[in-house]
Amino acid sequence: MKSLRLVLILLIFISCNTVRTNNSTKTYNILFVGNSLTYTNNLPKLVEATAKAKDITIKTQTIALPNYALIDHWNEGKVQKEIQTKQYDYVIVQQGPSSQEFGKEILINYGKRFNAICKENNAQLCFFMVWPSLTYYKTFDGVIKNHREAAKLNDAILLPVGEAWKSYFDTSEQLDYYSTDGFHPSLRGSQKAAEIIVEHLFKAIN
Repeated sequence: MKSLRLVLILLIFISCNTVRTNNSTKTYNILFVGNSLTYTNNLPKLVEATAKAKDITIKTQTIALPNYALIDHWNEGKVQKEIQTKQYDYVIVQQGPSSQEFGKEILINYGKRFNAICKENNAQLCFFMVWPSLTYYKTFDGVIKNHREAAKLNDAILLPVGEAWKSYFDTSEQLDYYSTDGFHPSLRGSQKAAEIIVEHLFKAIN
């Protein structure tokens, strides 16, 4: 009876360690799609480093160009080919603040188009919620609302970076996540964005 108990304990131990090993050795492939809010401070590499500190291995690719919205990426066609020809676990899409109706429509409708490509290729679509410029800070609630709606309507993962920024600003009265131009992120702001992205992507294995 004791020997049987020892065997069961050993099997459970091996099983638990196998699961842990599989989680730690899997490499997650992530495609970032966006504009200068993504490539400033090389956010994808900051995400890689943040994940590595949590024993999560990821590799990133980036398609990001100045002032691009999702409609621009869709019309160019490069993102679709990238998703179709490579195996990604996550596709993270980002455009400008999108607080106004036109930006909201693009975020939702072109998010839907990219989501269809993702589903066909076993990738999960994610919305990177950004922030407004300091000049249009009063639109922050609209930015948050529209990104939440876009993620919900497209059954996508929401990466609520902008919401975390606003919470920090409201409680600390510090605006140091912004760079000197009042729109692009400072290094500190990008580091916070990386933390939020990793946290919300990998909740299930941490």
